[in-house]
Amino acid sequence: SLFTQVFGLSSVAQVVLGKGNTGQYLSINMAFGIGVTLGIYAAGGISGAHLNAAITITQWVLGNLSWTQLAAYIIGQFLGSFMAAATVFALYYEALHEYSEGNLTVSGPTATAMIFSTYPAPNVSLQGAFFTEFMATVMLILGVLVIHDEKNNAALKGAQPLLSGVLVLGIGLGMGLNTGYAINPSRDLPPRIFTAMAGWGMDVFTADHSWWWVPVAAPILGCLSGVLIYKVCIDFHNEPDHETENKKEEAGTETS
Repeated sequence: SLFTQVFGLSSVAQVVLGKGNTGQYLSINMAFGIGVTLGIYAAGGISGAHLNAAITITQWVLGNLSWTQLAAYIIGQFLGSFMAAATVFALYYEALHEYSEGNLTVSGPTATAMIFSTYPAPNVSLQGAFFTEFMATVMLILGVLVIHDEKNNAALKGAQPLLSGVLVLGIGLGMGLNTGYAINPSRDLPPRIFTAMAGWGMDVFTADHSWWWVPVAAPILGCLSGVLIYKVCIDFHNEPDHETENKKEEAGTETS
């Protein structure tokens, strides 16, 4: 999580603090994609790369994780994400103060809180923002399942992290306008807690009709729904594992 978030948050900082001279919206999407790719390569062997609390909770609901694993992964994600926010804050400390003239705000012309966490666009209702986060996470989990499903047409193992990064890039390119695509409670909540402690105050929780809970709840519901959609539309139509393996073995025998 730390690895992923440092890339992502620092790219937002560079675009905001550089006032558009050192990157555009596209560079933020690319940096998050790169961060996700490297995060999965880094943690894939240890945990299967649990970088997203929504996916971790979904795996637990499906019975693939124990209570202790659920707690360990989420605590790890939150600590990593919190540390990443602190790292980016330290990295851009002078630039932050120069840009905001020492006044760290959530809204206004020199707002800087959105460097660390997501906030909805001014023209989006809470319901619209919730639906955006929900649908973006449905797309995320469908993509993750498609890339990793061995029973289906899974990607080569070494390419899976890269494709997961491309998936996040794709979501950012198409579904980022309304909410800044959090699609992950671990990406959004720990940096928000950090900003509350680092000088932005409780505004980070009360802003935009107490928006903070949406990037926590919507991705979890989106993930659960996405898994259901995948099971109904794809998984149930694939053959059980053992039959596929038997066929592969028969094919192998015929080839030899």
